Amino acid sequence: MYQSFIGLEVHIHLLTKTKVFCACRSAFGDEPNTNVCPVCMGYPGVLPSLNLEAMRMGCTVARALNCRIPEKTWFERKQYFYPDMPKNYQISQFGSPLGQEGYVMLEGRNIKKQVRIKECHLEEDAGKMIHTGTVSLLDYNRAGVSLLEIVTEPDMETGEEAELFIQQLRRTVRYLGVCDGNMEEGSLRADANVSINLPGKGLGKKVEIKNLNSSRFVRLGLNYEIKRQGDLLDQAKTVTQETRLWNENRDQTEPMRTKENAQDYRYFPEPDLPVFTPDKAFLTSVEAALVELPAPRMKRFEQDYGLNREQAELICDEKALADYFEEAVAAAKAQGLDTRDGAGRIANWVLTDIKHILGREGLSSIGSFRLKPQWLATLVVMVARGQVSMKNGKQAMDRVIAEDREPEALIREAGWEQLSDPVQIGKVVEAVYRAEAAVFVQAQAARAEGNQKRQRSLSAYLVGRVLEQTGGRADPKIVGAQIELLIQTP
Repeated sequence: MYQSFIGLEVHIHLLTKTKVFCACRSAFGDEPNTNVCPVCMGYPGVLPSLNLEAMRMGCTVARALNCRIPEKTWFERKQYFYPDMPKNYQISQFGSPLGQEGYVMLEGRNIKKQVRIKECHLEEDAGKMIHTGTVSLLDYNRAGVSLLEIVTEPDMETGEEAELFIQQLRRTVRYLGVCDGNMEEGSLRADANVSINLPGKGLGKKVEIKNLNSSRFVRLGLNYEIKRQGDLLDQAKTVTQETRLWNENRDQTEPMRTKENAQDYRYFPEPDLPVFTPDKAFLTSVEAALVELPAPRMKRFEQDYGLNREQAELICDEKALADYFEEAVAAAKAQGLDTRDGAGRIANWVLTDIKHILGREGLSSIGSFRLKPQWLATLVVMVARGQVSMKNGKQAMDRVIAEDREPEALIREAGWEQLSDPVQIGKVVEAVYRAEAAVFVQAQAARAEGNQKRQRSLSAYLVGRVLEQTGGRADPKIVGAQIELLIQTP
């Protein structure tokens, strides 16, 4: 039995409008090699200039990960040749990164543990290489894009823990508004370092799995690599320190190159950028950018609103959805509905009907959804008070979305208010009693025989007939009580 040690290096593209050291546009999907200039292409004699917004975003992430921001931070040149690095070096941070000595708590899936954050450092991204047969194409639009690298200590032990870390981090940066977290576009990607050893013997030979672009691949790649290394040690073989790639078609890691050490990059201070000393105004702006993060928000939703863990996690997955939910709950409370009762009802509508509509209409975020949270609250309150049936309430929601109209007026115009007058309902029940006399006889016989299942089935049919006659407006409870009284009276 071996002990495993996993550390992650997660790279996120910061949502700055321009690149980190030049004024070129920073955007995904533009025509290749259109967002380039002499600075990001590494022409001789050019001078980089630090994007202050990238530094602020990076420090915001660092603070959200409980990191310390040093009094001074600076940049170094990381030397290496690769076709997608025009300068043949990368401007990065090494000696004093912008975020240091942090931690996060992993919680979920029966996992609860602290993972230390070694550092967060700001750097420029490389370009993109596209390989087609024997030809390689280079797109330098991404070269120089603001990239924040988050490095953990080797505190994780399984692929499942690493997957959870990635998912929590993705939620965090999306909540902060500093990264879209689209792993399929490369705006969040991870390198995973893993080693195994006998318990109590410390770290083993480290293997890096490069460029994992989904949290699932992080889990699969690490679990495969742990088993591969264990098999080697069982055979008295040596694990080679190297960089490997995850082959998603074969579900295995494959060798890429031997692993470089820090000295191989020959770091030295970037001479064209001054030391950055954050002043009070900068630090205040960083603190002001912090928001309530997903994990504490989920706990609050459970405690304050009575949601279960699954509901809280689904609603808090996206900040915009959680904000929408809270606005609707507040609006329902203002209309007189108990907070926890309203929250439970609204959660059900959000996680079923609204999620379904968002998917049907191809909306990735609730931000462009036409149903205002106040209008959702009105519908929920009307259903809760018996002013409209659940069925008509859902129909009204579709109409409200389609016509962009206030729900109360729409419900009145459509004649969907719930009928709760026992006398009026009794007239309809009496008409159904005459039309369905045979069914009432069968229900009475089932009751006499003690066949409760058949009696319930026949009663449900009769209630449905009354609702059909009233256009779904009659209060089902009143209808059910009157039907039951007729069945009990031969």
